[in-house]
Amino acid sequence: QLAESGGGSVQAGGSLKLSCVGSEYVFIYCELGWYRRPPGMERTWVSSIGVRGTPTYADSAKGRFHISRNNRENTLYLQMDSLNTEDAGVYLCAANCGGRWYWGQGTQVTVSS
Repeated sequence: QLAESGGGSVQAGGSLKLSCVGSEYVFIYCELGWYRRPPGMERTWVSSIGVRGTPTYADSAKGRFHISRNNRENTLYLQMDSLNTEDAGVYLCAANCGGRWYWGQGTQVTVSS
């Protein structure tokens, strides 16, 4: 199971840090990532991090977001800076464990202009 937290409402230009807590199994064996589901739209990939900590980012997140994982505390993070209105949506934590996917329920991020 995955459980996100840290969402909220911010003004454009602000920052938020999302967290996702999961099982020990997920943090030992799985690639982890963040996805965003804007209102009325499909889910889109934001960022991922491998088991060894190698991060990748969608173009929209590069230079503004930073993904990290703490395998000892079974926690995934997403630091989001310079937020804009296009970053708004439900952020979901995901784990890809050899092709088997696990998803959290999501945490809402609202950005006002």
